[in-house]
Amino acid sequence: MDESIESKKYVNPISLSVLAVILAVDFLFYYYLEILPKSAFILILIIGTLFSFSIQIAKQWEKAVILRMGKYAGLRGPGLFFIIPIVDRIDKLIDQRVRVTDFNAEETLTKDTVPVNVDAVAYWTVWDVEKAALEVQDYITAVTYIAQTGLRDIIGKHELADLLHNRGEIAEALQSLLDEHTNPWGVTCQHVAIKDIVIPASLSNAMSKQAQAERERQARIILGTAETEIAEKFAKASEHYVKNPTALQLRGMNMLFEGLKEKGSLIIVPSTALESMNIGAVTGLASIAQNRLINAENENSE
Repeated sequence: MDESIESKKYVNPISLSVLAVILAVDFLFYYYLEILPKSAFILILIIGTLFSFSIQIAKQWEKAVILRMGKYAGLRGPGLFFIIPIVDRIDKLIDQRVRVTDFNAEETLTKDTVPVNVDAVAYWTVWDVEKAALEVQDYITAVTYIAQTGLRDIIGKHELADLLHNRGEIAEALQSLLDEHTNPWGVTCQHVAIKDIVIPASLSNAMSKQAQAERERQARIILGTAETEIAEKFAKASEHYVKNPTALQLRGMNMLFEGLKEKGSLIIVPSTALESMNIGAVTGLASIAQNRLINAENENSE
């Protein structure tokens, strides 16, 4: 909302109260007590009306811009202050609290020609009321337009990956740009934040597939690395087994024992492994023991 329009809608309750009291007393002395002549009644009425309109109030966070015969006459407030009726006029009541402005850039092309929608928010305040009143007509609209234009300019200078991964740096650059343009108006930008970056749905799907492919590639690399390490371990183990055949036979017996832990397990052992580990006899004995165990359990169940 324009500050000048907002100030015109403001009604001072003290002025109205003082005016009501003056009118009541004036009419009391003139009509009921009849101790005032008509000329005095009219004079008191005019002076009381002007005096009531000279009383003004500005809120704690406001500054009133006073124009005297059209020229800047200074600032008033906060609190109670007086103006010269007819001669002075309150042009604006400027709020000095921190403001929040939402702005966006729709279908803006990045440096790598990707259309994006970016939503951002700026926190700013008026630090010099005189400059804000005299240097720019509508500083609220001006700040909004400068923010939108600056956001579009920064998007065009960065690639999509930079926008997605460096939001903080983008926001700081935009804040510096806003300060550069708004400081001459008495306005300073305290903080800028990028709320959201929306990319086309087709590009989003493509980026998702790319990320999935990258994860699969990493998984394959990890699996290949693990296979290489396992092969190296097996190569070192084979050196020990070549020098110590007994250790190889014990390893084979351990493998059979692990396989026969569960009832009814079936193990297929290549003939080359039987010959190299000399575990053919061990396999036969293990099978006989397994069969006897099963037959004993069947007899007990009967």
